[in-house]
Parts: sequence; structure tokens; C-alpha cells
Amino acid sequence: MKQSHSSVTDIEIIEDFSATARCDEGFLRVRRLRCRNRRSDGTSSPAYRVDVVDRPRLDAVAVLVFRRGASGSLEVLTRMNLRPAAYFRKDNRGAMTVPDPAAGYLRVEEIVAGLLEPEDKGEDGLKRRAAEEVREEAGYAVKPEDIQLLGGSFFLAPGILSEKVFPAAVDVTGLEPVEPEGDGTPLEEGTQLHWRPLPEVLEACRRGDIPDAKTEVALTRLLARQA
Repeated sequence: MKQSHSSVTDIEIIEDFSATARCDEGFLRVRRLRCRNRRSDGTSSPAYRVDVVDRPRLDAVAVLVFRRGASGSLEVLTRMNLRPAAYFRKDNRGAMTVPDPAAGYLRVEEIVAGLLEPEDKGEDGLKRRAAEEVREEAGYAVKPEDIQLLGGSFFLAPGILSEKVFPAAVDVTGLEPVEPEGDGTPLEEGTQLHWRPLPEVLEACRRGDIPDAKTEVALTRLLARQA
């Protein structure tokens, strides 16, 4: 299954207002703090600076959509999404200590994911949000009770980001999808869906061809559960 291809070839920066924007507004909010460590003997460390990046919706759910082939082998659904932050790495090549062979990550291959809303409380809320994201991003009508939670949540970059990701999976074997509606934003333009054998996707993660951590974590946890 594949959505219609987009002709997007570049993301153009039409304004960089970093110098005039407050750090506590916008989609990402940066808290700039002075901290010190408090010790059990009553002493403290010297003061130091800490930057913490929050999103208005603190956490996210990532869903590995999979199906079983005639031989019982597993295939997984991936999405090719526009990812500006990854794409603009190309503007900072001089800061790379290890050369990056990619010319620019205009799109990144990854699994279905979405932010948790305030009403998504507990495991039931996680499953409801996961089912909604699968419908919106992959076009499969699954029920919350179909969702498998794949263990505990994890940080992506705990030195900077407060966000945790809750991994999940859902089996859509035998289900027929409809055209995913997406969220209607320009970042959804030209999103492409692909079915690929699970071992192929896992190997692509380990080579770095799929440089998305939540995808690899979900794959390995699903394999561990299958075993």
C-alpha cells in the first residue's frame, strides 16, 4: 500500500525568527534553568545550566502495524514522513564529528506515532490513542482492545527532551485499509506507506537506513514477544 507520491523536493526556510522568539512559546518550549545537585551529606554542587525541551503534549505513543503472510512471516508498515529537523542537519555539516553520508533527510522512514492528549489516561487511554493514530495515519480501523502494549515507555534523548514514548503494536492481518486521512498539515504532504518484511526493516534500522529509534525499539520488543 502506498499513498500518492508528492513532488516535494526541498523545504525552504522563509523566516528564521529564533532571535526574537521567546523560548517558552511555540510547539517546543525550552526551559533555561540554573541548577545545583543536592547531596545526602547536606552539601551542594556548583551551579550549572540546564536546558529542557518540552512539548505541549508531553508524551507520545508509537504503533507497529504488522500483518502475517501466508507462511506466517511478519510484515510491518512504515511511513515516509517529511522531517524538517532531520533535513536541516545538512546545514550543520561542519559540526559533525562523524561524517553523515546522507545528503539530507527530507523524509524519514518510521512507524505510526502520535502525541497523547490530556484525556488519554492510563492503559485504556493509550490504547484508544493508538487505535486512533492507526486509523488516521495508516487507514486501518482497529479497536482499542486490539492494541498490544509493548512494555514500558522510554526516553529518546533524556539529556534534553522530557518526552517519553509508549511502544505498542497491532495485527491487521485480513483487514482492508482505506485512504488515510492524515492531519491535513503540510508535513503530511506526500507521506508514503510501505509494507516490508520485518527482518528487512530491522536490518535497515541497524544499518542506519532507518534512523528512527522508536521503530527499532518496537520491532525488537515485538520479536521478543513473538519468541
